[in-house]
Amino acid sequence: MALAGGLTSCTGSPRLVDFPFDIGGRSLNSPFSELTPQSNGRYIVFVSDRHGSQDVFLFDANEQRLIDLPGLNSLDTIASHPSISQNGRTIVLAATLKGRSGIYIYNRDINQLRNITENIQAEVRNPTISADGNTIAYESSENGQWDIVICDRNGKRLNLLIPNL
Repeated sequence: MALAGGLTSCTGSPRLVDFPFDIGGRSLNSPFSELTPQSNGRYIVFVSDRHGSQDVFLFDANEQRLIDLPGLNSLDTIASHPSISQNGRTIVLAATLKGRSGIYIYNRDINQLRNITENIQAEVRNPTISADGNTIAYESSENGQWDIVICDRNGKRLNLLIPNL
């Protein structure tokens, strides 16, 4: 897969990314399936089947190498839709474990993965994280339809004031 599209960095200007092809999967450009890439300018987080399961990978565009994510991926989890904070220290993702979906936050400083939706009895999907890593938005089917939930990094829902339109 050649990840050569208009990824938008934090400055808002599109740029073309074109990294060398690596048949062994040690670069961004590989023969494996790469899904839902997100970029903060320096880092590109994406899902790939490089190790025989649907895992999250992090690529450092400046150093042109994959970054290890210990404690993030496991054989019994199907990951999807990762998003990364501006400083690259926090990743949020959707994952399915034992048939149940959840939104997970991964802290790269301490290599810790936490489910922030474990008490929600609904399907959840498509998370995104704010630039500062403190606010997460995702979709939830809790009310029988797909609603957007906004919460802090611990999963506590935030009450946002929405002006009358």
